[in-house]
Amino acid sequence: MRLLLLACLRARTGNATTAARIQNHLHAAGHICVLKDAFMYESQTEIANLISTDKFDGALAIHLYKGGRLLQGSRIPFGIIFGGTDVNEDVKCEEKHRVMGAVLEEARFAVAFTMKMKELAAAEWPDARKKIYVQTQGIKTTPKETFDWYRFLQNAGIPTDTGSLHVFLLVCGLRRVKDPLYLVDVFSDWHRKEPSIHLGIIGPAVDPLFTSEVKEKVKRAPGVHLLQEMPQDDLHAAMKRCFAVVNSSISEGMSAAILEAMDLNIPVLARNIPGNAAIIKHKETGLLFSNPQKSTESLLHEDGDLHYHIYTCRNSLPMALGILP
Repeated sequence: MRLLLLACLRARTGNATTAARIQNHLHAAGHICVLKDAFMYESQTEIANLISTDKFDGALAIHLYKGGRLLQGSRIPFGIIFGGTDVNEDVKCEEKHRVMGAVLEEARFAVAFTMKMKELAAAEWPDARKKIYVQTQGIKTTPKETFDWYRFLQNAGIPTDTGSLHVFLLVCGLRRVKDPLYLVDVFSDWHRKEPSIHLGIIGPAVDPLFTSEVKEKVKRAPGVHLLQEMPQDDLHAAMKRCFAVVNSSISEGMSAAILEAMDLNIPVLARNIPGNAAIIKHKETGLLFSNPQKSTESLLHEDGDLHYHIYTCRNSLPMALGILP
């Protein structure tokens, strides 16, 4: 079968990573899957011409609005994979809500990464409930064996001559929905009290204006570092060496960074939102927080067992989730 896969393909973002994994899986199953960037097309007519010219048998789109709207009126069967912001954020816009409902009505099926995401979508479009299936993401990490951790620290401005070092990594595209500034002040305060604590924010500059805000904020926050995005195998190697991976998003579908940290047996501290709570059981497979203070010092020290939990949850993460590559 010859398939078209539409997704937002900004390099090293969650959607791009998910799209590449889906494409690889379909290729391994014997299909031809052509990946196209939804941002490169403006209308259904352009996609219809592409489908006709390349003779696709079917199509998939990641994100009900960004990708799905381009498949409206398609002459070939198509399915939708919810992206996260479509169900969590775009539903708040009346016009986007209308368009997404129409797309879902035409789609043969839709895939949600979590039961919570399915329930959110079904609440908005009840008639589509029976065509929404839950399929947890598969994750496979590939940490680079020759990765130079000490050069990474030096490039980040993190001193390497201290006895102990606790580097937290917040991996995200720099845009408001990921809310990386949420933790800057509290981590900086924690660093002032315990200089071994550092927070590294790493990811592509998806929103240039917001990226400028992040840069200015980080300049005034000792212990917090804004790092250049890097190839995925280098990123996985850096995650493998860090103390814990942090997620501060306002909304998530299913965070690839969290799943990758779990696959690497690295502890996770994540904001308590539905997408994160669907894959993290507090104090067992990670730590959830509801405000910045709870994410760091108070979370780790409010009782004597929490510092123990952040270490012992390492081995339980993949088993508890049942996530396989």
